[in-house]
Amino acid sequence: MNRYVFDACALIALFNDEDGADVIERLLADADAGECSITMNKFNLFEIYYGYLVANGEEFAEGILGMVKDSGISVSDWFTDELMREAGKAKQAHRRMSLADSMAIAQARIDGATLVTSDHHELDAVEQAGTLNFLWFR
Repeated sequence: MNRYVFDACALIALFNDEDGADVIERLLADADAGECSITMNKFNLFEIYYGYLVANGEEFAEGILGMVKDSGISVSDWFTDELMREAGKAKQAHRRMSLADSMAIAQARIDGATLVTSDHHELDAVEQAGTLNFLWFR
Protein backbone atom coordinates (compact mmCIF):
# COMPACT_ATOMS: atom_id res chain seq x y z
CA MET A 1 0.00 0.00 0.00
CA ASN A 2 1.29 3.45 -0.87
CA ARG A 3 1.92 5.76 2.08
CA TYR A 4 1.86 9.53 1.85
CA VAL A 5 2.66 12.39 4.18
CA PHE A 6 0.97 15.72 3.49
CA ASP A 7 2.80 18.98 3.90
CA ALA A 8 0.60 21.93 4.93
CA CYS A 9 0.44 23.26 1.38
CA ALA A 10 -1.41 20.12 0.23
CA LEU A 11 -4.44 20.83 2.37
CA ILE A 12 -4.21 24.58 1.85
CA ALA A 13 -4.45 23.96 -1.90
CA LEU A 14 -7.49 21.76 -1.32
CA PHE A 15 -9.27 24.17 1.02
CA ASN A 16 -8.55 27.18 -1.21
CA ASP A 17 -9.36 25.27 -4.43
CA GLU A 18 -5.94 26.09 -5.85
CA ASP A 19 -4.11 24.41 -8.71
CA GLY A 20 -3.41 20.81 -7.76
CA ALA A 21 -6.44 20.47 -5.48
CA ASP A 22 -7.68 17.70 -7.75
CA VAL A 23 -4.58 15.63 -6.97
CA ILE A 24 -5.21 16.02 -3.24
CA GLU A 25 -8.89 15.10 -3.68
CA ARG A 26 -7.88 11.96 -5.59
CA LEU A 27 -5.43 10.90 -2.86
CA LEU A 28 -8.06 11.43 -0.17
CA ALA A 29 -10.54 9.34 -2.18
CA ASP A 30 -7.92 6.60 -2.54
CA ALA A 31 -7.30 6.70 1.22
CA ASP A 32 -11.04 6.49 1.86
CA ALA A 33 -11.16 3.40 -0.39
CA GLY A 34 -8.29 1.82 1.55
CA GLU A 35 -5.89 2.06 -1.37
CA CYS A 36 -3.32 4.24 0.42
CA SER A 37 -2.66 5.86 3.77
CA ILE A 38 -2.14 9.55 4.47
CA THR A 39 -0.44 11.02 7.51
CA MET A 40 0.23 14.60 8.51
CA ASN A 41 2.40 15.72 11.37
CA LYS A 42 0.56 17.88 13.90
CA PHE A 43 3.23 20.55 13.47
CA ASN A 44 2.19 20.91 9.82
CA LEU A 45 -1.46 20.96 10.85
CA PHE A 46 -0.55 23.80 13.20
CA GLU A 47 0.65 25.78 10.15
CA ILE A 48 -2.77 25.42 8.58
CA TYR A 49 -4.66 26.22 11.76
CA TYR A 50 -2.56 29.30 12.46
CA GLY A 51 -2.91 30.65 8.92
CA TYR A 52 -6.68 30.33 8.92
CA LEU A 53 -6.92 31.62 12.49
CA VAL A 54 -5.14 34.82 11.51
CA ALA A 55 -6.90 35.24 8.18
CA ASN A 56 -10.42 34.05 9.01
CA GLY A 57 -10.84 33.81 12.77
CA GLU A 58 -11.14 31.05 15.34
CA GLU A 59 -14.48 29.62 14.25
CA PHE A 60 -13.26 29.15 10.69
CA ALA A 61 -9.94 27.66 11.82
CA GLU A 62 -11.77 25.21 14.10
CA GLY A 63 -13.94 24.21 11.13
CA ILE A 64 -10.80 23.44 9.16
CA LEU A 65 -9.56 21.20 11.98
CA GLY A 66 -12.91 19.39 11.92
CA MET A 67 -12.61 18.85 8.19
CA VAL A 68 -9.14 17.36 8.61
CA LYS A 69 -10.39 15.08 11.39
CA ASP A 70 -13.24 13.88 9.17
CA SER A 71 -11.00 13.43 6.12
CA GLY A 72 -9.38 10.20 7.18
CA ILE A 73 -5.92 11.74 7.43
CA SER A 74 -4.00 10.27 10.32
CA VAL A 75 -2.54 13.16 12.32
CA SER A 76 0.67 12.20 14.08
CA ASP A 77 1.07 14.07 17.32
CA TRP A 78 4.06 12.12 18.55
CA PHE A 79 7.19 14.21 18.89
CA THR A 80 9.53 11.34 19.48
CA ASP A 81 13.30 11.44 19.78
CA GLU A 82 13.45 9.80 16.35
CA LEU A 83 11.30 12.53 14.80
CA MET A 84 13.32 15.24 16.51
CA ARG A 85 16.58 13.78 15.22
CA GLU A 86 15.32 13.27 11.66
CA ALA A 87 13.95 16.83 11.53
CA GLY A 88 17.22 18.16 12.91
CA LYS A 89 19.23 16.29 10.27
CA ALA A 90 16.97 17.58 7.49
CA LYS A 91 17.30 21.15 8.71
CA GLN A 92 21.06 20.81 9.12
CA ALA A 93 21.42 19.56 5.55
CA HIS A 94 19.16 22.30 4.15
CA ARG A 95 19.52 25.22 6.54
CA ARG A 96 17.15 27.58 4.76
CA MET A 97 14.33 25.08 5.15
CA SER A 98 11.54 26.00 7.54
CA LEU A 99 11.12 24.04 10.73
CA ALA A 100 7.70 22.88 9.52
CA ASP A 101 9.17 21.48 6.31
CA SER A 102 11.84 19.65 8.28
CA MET A 103 9.05 18.06 10.35
CA ALA A 104 7.20 16.92 7.21
CA ILE A 105 10.40 15.44 5.80
CA ALA A 106 11.13 13.65 9.07
CA GLN A 107 7.59 12.25 9.22
CA ALA A 108 7.87 10.96 5.64
CA ARG A 109 11.26 9.38 6.27
CA ILE A 110 10.13 7.64 9.45
CA ASP A 111 6.92 6.42 7.79
CA GLY A 112 8.73 5.32 4.61
CA ALA A 113 6.25 7.53 2.78
CA THR A 114 6.13 9.89 -0.17
CA LEU A 115 5.93 13.58 0.74
CA VAL A 116 3.05 15.37 -0.98
CA THR A 117 3.89 19.03 -1.46
CA SER A 118 4.17 21.92 -3.87
CA ASP A 119 6.90 23.73 -1.95
CA HIS A 120 9.58 23.65 -4.64
CA HIS A 121 11.29 26.69 -3.16
CA GLU A 122 12.43 24.84 -0.05
CA LEU A 123 12.23 21.19 -1.06
CA ASP A 124 13.68 20.86 -4.57
CA ALA A 125 17.13 20.54 -3.00
CA VAL A 126 15.93 17.63 -0.86
CA GLU A 127 14.58 15.85 -3.92
CA GLN A 128 17.86 16.46 -5.76
CA ALA A 129 19.73 14.89 -2.83
CA GLY A 130 17.73 11.71 -3.51
CA THR A 131 16.91 11.01 0.12
CA LEU A 132 13.11 11.12 -0.12
CA ASN A 133 10.33 10.46 -2.62
CA PHE A 134 8.08 13.37 -3.55
CA LEU A 135 4.69 13.74 -5.17
CA TRP A 136 4.55 17.28 -6.53
CA PHE A 137 0.95 18.29 -7.05
CA ARG A 138 1.89 21.42 -9.02
